[in-house]
Amino acid sequence: MASALGSTADKLSDLHINGDLASSVPNLHKNLGLLSPDQIELAKMLVEMGQRHLFESWPGPGVDDDEKKSFFDQVARLNSSYPGGLASYVKTARELLADSKAGKNPFDGFTPSVPTGEVLTFGDDIFINFEEAGVREAKKAAFVLVAGGLGERLGYNGIKVALPSETTTATCFLQLYIESILALQEASCRLTQGECGTQIPFVIMTSDDTHARTLKLLESNGYFGMKPEQVKLLKQEKVACLDDNDARLAVDPHNKYRIQTKPHGHGDVHSLLYSSGLLNVWHNAGLRWVLFFQDTNGLLFKAIPAALGVSSTRKFHVNSLAVPRKAKEAIGGITKLTHADGRTMVINVEYNQLDPLLRATGYPDGDVNCETGYSPFPGNINQLILDLGPYIEELTKTCGAIKEFVNPKYKDASKTSFKSSTRLECMMQDYPRTLPPSARVGFTVMDTWLGYAPVKNNPENAAKVPKGNPYHSATSGEMAIYQANSLILRKAGVQIDDPVKQVFNGQEVEVWPRIAWKPEWGLIFSVVKSKVNGSCSISQRSSMIIKGRNVLLKDLSLDGTLVINSVEDAEVTVGGSVQNKSWILENVDYKDTSVPEEIRTRGFKVNKIEQLEKNYSKAGKFCLEP
Repeated sequence: MASALGSTADKLSDLHINGDLASSVPNLHKNLGLLSPDQIELAKMLVEMGQRHLFESWPGPGVDDDEKKSFFDQVARLNSSYPGGLASYVKTARELLADSKAGKNPFDGFTPSVPTGEVLTFGDDIFINFEEAGVREAKKAAFVLVAGGLGERLGYNGIKVALPSETTTATCFLQLYIESILALQEASCRLTQGECGTQIPFVIMTSDDTHARTLKLLESNGYFGMKPEQVKLLKQEKVACLDDNDARLAVDPHNKYRIQTKPHGHGDVHSLLYSSGLLNVWHNAGLRWVLFFQDTNGLLFKAIPAALGVSSTRKFHVNSLAVPRKAKEAIGGITKLTHADGRTMVINVEYNQLDPLLRATGYPDGDVNCETGYSPFPGNINQLILDLGPYIEELTKTCGAIKEFVNPKYKDASKTSFKSSTRLECMMQDYPRTLPPSARVGFTVMDTWLGYAPVKNNPENAAKVPKGNPYHSATSGEMAIYQANSLILRKAGVQIDDPVKQVFNGQEVEVWPRIAWKPEWGLIFSVVKSKVNGSCSISQRSSMIIKGRNVLLKDLSLDGTLVINSVEDAEVTVGGSVQNKSWILENVDYKDTSVPEEIRTRGFKVNKIEQLEKNYSKAGKFCLEP
């Protein structure tokens, strides 16, 4: 051991930071013989960064040697997964922590205004044209799902993308997303008369918590019909926690040989895409768009075609999907910021920052509604469409790094110590912060009922939401799908009964007919409209499930439950009067642990009393008239 220690020490002749290593970091010095040359370089880096405290409680060689080596394995991962390495992370942390302590406002010198964008009205000619343009562009797109989170906040112990988006078909979010992409892929080829060999790439950003379970969900379900080679999983690493304003890395309270880590935020998706090399592969293959979306919004693909059409038509480099936003509503606003020195950027400004920013820059009333009844600043829903070419150019400059922030919880007003460790964070939607003024950054506003129903709150927290505000729970998310499908059919000419109000898990929601269809049946409004003929009506107590592309509704009167399953080459015309005892929603107690979590979280189960179900497994034309 002595000779090994001597040879290793020879390589460390330059590691004398503020004095001799043996005196300044004695516990590290004693263990140098255990380390490889690469680990020695990491040790040198940590000492130079002022992180000597990490080794203060290390015993000498012969005790916990494997754990010491494992420590440097972790340091290597943290160093390689962050753009610029740990030295860059600590440098940025010190700057941001100093700004935080000083109370520096990141928007000093900026004046807000409403940026340029499109406000769409569902079903009108403009909307239909944008939808069709978006479908044409879809084969030039890649989709990126940010899915690094578990469902614990929802009261669900699985991964969020495995949750049912709605329970009449039990289609999970991941299946819904994949089937929507496949429907876009097929429709885009058909509209443009292109080769149907086109495969739209699909990337899923996972984390340590979700990676294995996401892969298992895909593999056990045959990738829900998608080719396995279309799907890439990119795993997000966590970042080091910080103990104080000097950015000293926090030691894990349960293991002195580990640095405490926490998630860095979904902004990591940009650096992962950059480092993976996928962006250049896509660009070389002729793709033009990258669409980013998050894990539990069952309405999103109803909004994507029109928004992609806006991006293409308006030539936006960045297009943020947005919804109408009430003034001071707890959702960020898409805002153009102009600095006194002429700099401009169009970004999301959080709601608690927007009102004071407006008041400080000549708007004495702050964030108020305009004549439309909504704030002029659209509500950000964190779904982005980026033009691939400019996106690659920008990430080449930044190596994929996104502007970060830090949010320490101080013990007192002196701001000298933290209640608990903090870390740097970054958000996917902050990508436009570094873009040049020439970048075309805009937004597309859709009706909330059409495009935004995230599932993120557990029943107890949702029930505490102030009256009139969205619950954003599994309960409201499922009801939003039925509402959207009902309103789309109503716009297409179907007489749909008004909803009734019911309370599930302490949340009063509108219950529309339980209507669900596969994306291939009704991808865009013009397609839905083409499949509705004559006088059709659906009662409030009804449920209707359509699985099959070529199902036509003609003079249908539905007062019960109807389920149609058909293969692609079967054309089925459904009409006449269908009446039965139907499916009933029955209340479920959230605290009843005998009920599966995915049911308890929404507060009801579907009691399938009676239905008319028809299966068409062969090609041909069929007519259903009970």
